[in-house]
Amino acid sequence: MEPLKHECGVAMIRLLKPLEYYQQKYGTWMYGLNKLYLLMEKQHNRGQEGAGLACTKLHAAPGEEYMFRERALGSGAITEIFQNVQQNFKGIAPEKLSDARWAEENLPFAGEIYMGHLRYSTTGKSGLTYVHPFLRRNNWRAKNLCLCGNFNLTNVDEVFQEITAKGQHPRIYSDTYIMLELIGHRLDRESERLYNIACERKLEGVAITEFIEKNIDIANILRTSTPMFDGGYVLCGFNGSGEMFSMRDPWGIRPAFWYRDDEVLVVASERPVIQTTFDLEADQIQELQPGQAITVRKSGEVSLTQILEPKQLKACSFERIYFSRGSDRDIYRERKALGEQLTAQITEAIAGDLEHTVFSFIPNTAEVAFYGMLDGFKKELNEQKVDYLYELMQDHMPSKEELRSVLHNYVRSEKVAIKDIKLRTFITEGNSRNDLAAHVYDITYGSLEPFVDNLVIIDDSIVRGTTLRESILRILDRLHPKKIVLVSSCPQVRYPDYYGIDMAHMEEFIAFRAAIELHRDRGTMSIIDDIYARCKAQENLPSVEMKNYVTGVYDPFTDEEIAEKMVQMLRPSGVTTPIQIVFQSLEGLHKACPDHPGDWYFSGDYPTPGGVRLVNKAFIDYYESR
Repeated sequence: MEPLKHECGVAMIRLLKPLEYYQQKYGTWMYGLNKLYLLMEKQHNRGQEGAGLACTKLHAAPGEEYMFRERALGSGAITEIFQNVQQNFKGIAPEKLSDARWAEENLPFAGEIYMGHLRYSTTGKSGLTYVHPFLRRNNWRAKNLCLCGNFNLTNVDEVFQEITAKGQHPRIYSDTYIMLELIGHRLDRESERLYNIACERKLEGVAITEFIEKNIDIANILRTSTPMFDGGYVLCGFNGSGEMFSMRDPWGIRPAFWYRDDEVLVVASERPVIQTTFDLEADQIQELQPGQAITVRKSGEVSLTQILEPKQLKACSFERIYFSRGSDRDIYRERKALGEQLTAQITEAIAGDLEHTVFSFIPNTAEVAFYGMLDGFKKELNEQKVDYLYELMQDHMPSKEELRSVLHNYVRSEKVAIKDIKLRTFITEGNSRNDLAAHVYDITYGSLEPFVDNLVIIDDSIVRGTTLRESILRILDRLHPKKIVLVSSCPQVRYPDYYGIDMAHMEEFIAFRAAIELHRDRGTMSIIDDIYARCKAQENLPSVEMKNYVTGVYDPFTDEEIAEKMVQMLRPSGVTTPIQIVFQSLEGLHKACPDHPGDWYFSGDYPTPGGVRLVNKAFIDYYESR
């Protein structure tokens, strides 16, 4: 309903054969470049603020460029960067362009390693400077580093202090640059370690370089650089000599999948994009495990290495509810389950009146949960029909008319809400913007019987409530339903996320604002004062010693009480139709998504110490700025 700016998308390809192989088999040495384009386009949902790609050649001669990068801003960035790459190939005779060896020796982006990134800002920082991949340059090929990732660190301050204490001077204060410098520092030390060994072995000149490039241990670099990272991440990178890696955080917060055959190794943020791009079955694709890295040496040797000990699994459940593509086999099933599990609560909300209820959804991400909700009511209605017919047959053989009257009952569904326009940011004046916001969605007139039919409409989440208040509720009211039942396929979003989603401030959440209003109504604001005092008292403690006291905001209230207060706060002026909000329970969430237990935005159960520290800070900031 209200698009969240969230974690980014990554894609990597390592060609395991010479470029001539792909030219001969697939008719183009650009096989890897073309596949990267598909992987990025099919993950477009993960980032529309910018995109970048990078490439390296494994066999460049001294004096020749071997690392290349293109970056661009905006929702059309993917198209722009690939058009820019293709400009390098314009005007070249077809026979030359189809000569893979000539291309590798003479053309940029004719290499064996490709890496792409799709960006959504999670820090509010924007501009080309912050678009991945990032480069760290050096005259030693092995010391060059290119890095991108889907991540957000919660302890940037600590890591910054650590690396500056060693004499480093990062050019930009951001988690990506700090990661780049920390991993780059360990890459330097690894190169120097190998340099010393080469000297001890009496190697000289180019032989030293070849020894370093042949023996760099990326796994060792990751072991010594990543233990400080607190947060959710999937890191992807390569160095100038051709060592490539992808690593997942030890809590498994952010997702990563990989596939390998004798031609290619590929890594991406989502499984179905690899399936579609390479025409694979789901079972052929592996999930990178928490704390694990997949590495490829310059020689093409692929390894899976446990870099960090796995922590308690906290894979992000919002990936399953909203962020990842619903075309994934398991995600599709889980989203349907999220909808179906709400059948009993919705039945209570409509007082069992299926005959006079129309079901619909908020486009477009809630569509799969909508199908699950319909399945639940179809099953319930079928059971009602069976019971009715069974009782009828105990008395007499039903007539055709009686059978027809029973079987004619069905679950009514319509596409009631239509996403119509996208507001343009040049509209800044408040009243004008609010008036136009009311028209972001449109409705299908005549889709229900006025003042007779209930309208049940499902969304994947209710976060800020802005679109509900400014557009959706007002426009749904034009249909004059007897009652509007808003259904959220996930629980109430109560807490900020610090692992890749742009939700950082307490006052953003309608659930939090509703809880505060309930405290005001009941004269219990002293509880809020006490929570502030507790948070403030531990402000200078180490993160590992902190507790999440913000959960106390919600403790006095039931989910239903908070939902009822939300309705009061979100009801547009002039709308008198009865409204009820039905939320998924935490138990229902975990039942539907058993392998993704990360639920901190709903429960406050943060998987890392940094998350606990930041949620307390968010509450302090809220309290002090009231």
